[in-house]
Amino acid sequence: MSRTVLVVDDHAGFRARAQLLLEAEGYEVVGEAADGKTALAEAARLRPEVVLVDVQLPDLDGFDVASRITGDGDAPAVVLTSSRDWSDSAELIVRSGARGFVPKDQLSGATLEELFR
Repeated sequence: MSRTVLVVDDHAGFRARAQLLLEAEGYEVVGEAADGKTALAEAARLRPEVVLVDVQLPDLDGFDVASRITGDGDAPAVVLTSSRDWSDSAELIVRSGARGFVPKDQLSGATLEELFR
């Protein structure tokens, strides 16, 4: 199953790695953003199925970006990611409207698909 993805991270290297990894596993990366404001604009413009959002962005945090994106009834699924361990922040993740959380070092197409089951 091919899903369209917007990758949001302030590190260009991670955005490039995520794109290579996800596209190798059948995803179509339709765009990227380096900050929260750009992420909101690109999510509205590109209408991806999935938005992969780093928790720590330079302007808005990923939880805020997720809640703004998922506030729309026809919103894409948001998956939060970070190099820090946020897995103990389940309440923040749920409140943000995100589908779930994937540590950056565990990112894969299969890991994302688990969140859609």
